Amino acid sequence: MTDGIMSKAATMEIPINSNGDTGALAEDDGLEQAAKLQWSLNESSRGTRDLQQVMVSGPNLNETSIVSGGYGGTAEGIIPTSSIKGPNMHHSSSSSSMAAEETTRGVAVEKIEAMRKWSLNTYKCTKQMISERFGRGSRTVDLELEAQIELLRDTKRKYENVLRLAQALTNHFYNMVQTQHSLGDTFADLSQKSPELRDEFGYNAETQKLLCKNGETLLGAINFFVSSINTLVNKTMEDTLMTIKMYENARLEFDAYRSDLEELSLGPRDAVAMARIDAAQQQYQVHKEKYERLRSDVTIKLKFLEENKVKVMHKQLLLFHNAISAYFAGNQQQLEQTLKQFNVKLRPPGADKPSWLEEQ
Repeated sequence: MTDGIMSKAATMEIPINSNGDTGALAEDDGLEQAAKLQWSLNESSRGTRDLQQVMVSGPNLNETSIVSGGYGGTAEGIIPTSSIKGPNMHHSSSSSSMAAEETTRGVAVEKIEAMRKWSLNTYKCTKQMISERFGRGSRTVDLELEAQIELLRDTKRKYENVLRLAQALTNHFYNMVQTQHSLGDTFADLSQKSPELRDEFGYNAETQKLLCKNGETLLGAINFFVSSINTLVNKTMEDTLMTIKMYENARLEFDAYRSDLEELSLGPRDAVAMARIDAAQQQYQVHKEKYERLRSDVTIKLKFLEENKVKVMHKQLLLFHNAISAYFAGNQQQLEQTLKQFNVKLRPPGADKPSWLEEQ
């Protein structure tokens, strides 16, 4: 009913008298008073509700209205923001894509930074290496440690030669034992087929079989010797040499950053130069600590390697000597006792030739 009255009041024609005043019609006055009364009641009720809502729960952003047409606009121009749902439909997917893009960008930045550091480090080390080779750059030298490293490399070359000769002896002796085994079988067969030479063939067959048995025992001792030397040379010594290689690379990096710091220290002392000197000082300290740590590791490994080498070679050389002496002296009991003394396990009878991996 109120809406009908307001609509009628808004569309009714208003007459104007000669003095510019509106005509005082009874119907118009009644409509105007009714409209003013209704508007006052609505505003009073609305203000009371808004005040209660603010005092109880505060402003609700989801019910905030956007007024078109400025202050005092009509109700038709009010648009509740809670009804605007277009952009929210793609909010989740766009957030996921943005997160994935940020992750990809972060990985790319890390790779670029790692590549930059690697390139800078490689440049400095190459420059230091060339300077040392042409005698223009200085290098850090530990005379005692360098002598121990050179002695280890020389020892490794000599032990590799011993290992190569022992492997050759194993192959030759294995072929000889196989030949003796075949020869003993042939003598035994001829002893059965030649009655007039039965005893002679029989003696030789027994001799070759005995030599073949003792040869297999000696072959087990030599294989054990070869395996132990191979472990010492290609595992224990090689592990120490790998640590030495890391130490030498750290030494080169340390000298490279030390030379870089010395060059910057001789230059100007402005703000930019001082910042570079501070950065170079930090890098120098990092590589110095790495160099000293690896130098300590090499010293410890060289000490343990020397002790292990003496222990292993003392046992293996004694085994090799006793086994060879007992075999060529024809002392079968002493040969078998030697293998028991050093806990050498023989290959089962009739076993094939050791594989290439076993010989290595």
